[in-house]
Formats: sequence, C-alpha cells, structure tokens
Amino acid sequence: MNEQTTHRQVALITGANKGIGRATAEQLAALGMTVLIGARNARHGDEAAAAVRAAGGEAHAIALDVTDPATVLAAARQVEERFGHLDALVNNAGISGAGNVAPLDVRGQIPSVADLNIVRAVFETNVFGVITVTNAMLPLLRRSPAPRIVNLSSDAASLTITSDPDGPFAGLPPVAGYTPSKTALNALTLQYANELRKDGILVNAAAPGFCATDINQHTGHRTAAQGAAVVVRLATLGADGPTGGFFSEDGPIPW
Repeated sequence: MNEQTTHRQVALITGANKGIGRATAEQLAALGMTVLIGARNARHGDEAAAAVRAAGGEAHAIALDVTDPATVLAAARQVEERFGHLDALVNNAGISGAGNVAPLDVRGQIPSVADLNIVRAVFETNVFGVITVTNAMLPLLRRSPAPRIVNLSSDAASLTITSDPDGPFAGLPPVAGYTPSKTALNALTLQYANELRKDGILVNAAAPGFCATDINQHTGHRTAAQGAAVVVRLATLGADGPTGGFFSEDGPIPW
C-alpha cells in the first residue's frame, strides 16, 4: 500500500517501543499523525505499534538500530516508498552505559578510571547514531512543508547546571559517558539548527526530566507521558517556533 498521496503528517521516533519514545508516539498519534515506531527488536516494535493502533492511532513499526547504518538506510527507503516524506524526526534512542545495574552504579564511567569501551558505546548510540539517522532522513524531511527534528537530551547536559557545586546534580557521581554524550548532542543540535535554519527545518533538544523508564530502573519521579510532552511540543512547532534551543516542559534550559 502506498500512502504518498495522503496529507497525513508522518513522524519517526527512534527507540519508540518503550519509555519516553513510546509515550511520544502515543501522543503524536493522538494528534492525528502517522507514527513510525523505530525499534531494534522487530517484535517489540510490532507490539508497540499494535497498541497505538488499538488506542485509535495510526502506527507502523520499522526495524531500526541507530548504530547500524544498513538498518537506518533500509528504514529511510521504507519511509520513502510508503509515505514519500517525513514531517518529524524524534531522535529518542539512547543508552546510559550502566547496563542492567543500578543507575548510580557507574564505576565503568568515572572519568579517571573510565572503561573506554563503555564510553564509546554510549557516544555511538547517543551522538553518532543521531547523525546517522538524521542524515538518512533529511531528504525525506526536506519534502515536508514544516519539518521538525527533536533530539532527546537531559537536564544533566547543561554545563551551566552541572558546573554548579551546589546545583541539583552535585550529589551525583561524575561520568565520562552518558552526561558528556548529551552535552555533545546539544552542541550537535545547535550545529544542525544553524545549517538547516535557511531551509525552514526547526531543530531543538528536549529535556524530559527524570522519568521512570528502563534506563534508570524506573526510579524517576515523572512518568514517560509527562516527559514526552515537551518532545511533542517541539515536534509540532509552528513556523514561528524556535530552532537551536534546549527546552524542558518549563521552558528554555541554559547551555
């Protein structure tokens, strides 16, 4: 079935089979968008897409591993063949580098003794994966009248906040992987925004807050749905919306 002739907006969310990605897919679908659920595990993606459809939304699963360029290119071809364009890209997929251990057990990422294999793996997903997916999807985004890109960042990515010895992150262990990768993602967001501003493509970073998801063993105090709200807002900005910004639900966050 080819749906290129329809005017329905299409959004692709990476890592959307669970957590904030799935909540984002559910909310965008509720707004009437066709959501493409990118997932490394095809079965998990199919299950998430089925759940969105059961709730009345339009959703399709796409096998996509942000660290595997072949699957990313295959996903771009699928989107082109079926829809012909893409209106919103949400780069949600990310890893903490802590694996299945407690969120604060980051011995492999303490800067002075960091396991570089862990650090590289975190950057491979959280930074290089975003470049891989964004570049593959840009030709499709350029066919949209109002293209939007949202990169999932973190409050901890703010150098202003994390450099404050009395700030909210003062009690957390320092890491060489996750937090720096999100700071790098913010810088990358700004560079894409600067390049694509002339083309009307709005690119922003979203900080969903400390949400209860698998990445922190569900210790967060916010729900995934609450975290997704700022992502959805940035993915549906009007033509006069900001670009090259870093936002939480409450507004701009200092770099």
